[in-house]
Amino acid sequence: MDIRLGDRLVMKKMHPCGNNIFTVKRIGMDFRISCDKCAREIMLPRTKIEKGIKKIIRNGEEV
Repeated sequence: MDIRLGDRLVMKKMHPCGNNIFTVKRIGMDFRISCDKCAREIMLPRTKIEKGIKKIIRNGEEV
């Protein structure tokens, strides 16, 4: 899956604050993503992130 820094991910599951859009801050074996609504940062393994993605938004366009 082609995910880059700064991409916005629309996830299948909601964050507890009620938002499901996250920005990618770090890529590797683990991803660091931050919630666009409350700015909390979460670190999750790559496999869990890739399974939970509904769509990727890059430069305002869907990928």
